[in-house]
Amino acid sequence: MAGLREEFLAGVRAELPLLLGVVPFGMIFGVLGLAAGLPGWAVVLSSSLIFGGSSQVVFAQLWGAGAPPVVSVATVGVVNLRHLLYSAAVAEYLRALPWRWKLLLAYLLTDEAFAAALPRLRDGPATPQRHGFLLGTGLTLWAGWQVSTLAGVLLGAAIPAGWSLDFSIALTFMALLVLSVHRRSEAGAALVAAVVVLPALVLPHKLGLLVAAGGGIAAGLWLRRYERGAA
Repeated sequence: MAGLREEFLAGVRAELPLLLGVVPFGMIFGVLGLAAGLPGWAVVLSSSLIFGGSSQVVFAQLWGAGAPPVVSVATVGVVNLRHLLYSAAVAEYLRALPWRWKLLLAYLLTDEAFAAALPRLRDGPATPQRHGFLLGTGLTLWAGWQVSTLAGVLLGAAIPAGWSLDFSIALTFMALLVLSVHRRSEAGAALVAAVVVLPALVLPHKLGLLVAAGGGIAAGLWLRRYERGAA
């Protein structure tokens, strides 16, 4: 157990610097969720059920636009598909764990937790307790996100209703997009999605968002093949 505790605390220490970016965004989401028309309890609950900043912003945006629930759920699922890649990257290091551990760590495996834990899992000693490092990064991120979202809701409740913040949801999502683009294939995927979404806006029930997301994913995968070939 001492080894597991040490790994956990090391994971906490590795994740704490990343909270400098996570906490402000959690507060922004709390404010934007209220501005989109979500009740405060739903904004806070979404941070536990969805637990993904970009997908929660998308959910709030779709809620504010009156999209049908099935479209909202499907779109959030598409945005969170990247978590499948995270799972594939850490699967070989966690294969021997019992299912109760795998389920817990799968829930906690989000962007910042993955980024902080992967170097330890990939390059560190192959000890039986190394999953404790991922537990430390994931729980630290989860706690910071819940507290910051709640703080944002409390802050947003104090903002006058006349201060419309709806536009900030789109701006925040575009900022997330810009920060996530690191390769030409990712830039191409974003560009194709932006081009497709304009004519697709005529589709009913906000289905244009799903069509644009699908087009962007297809373009990104196609361009990624050429990147790998060039490498």
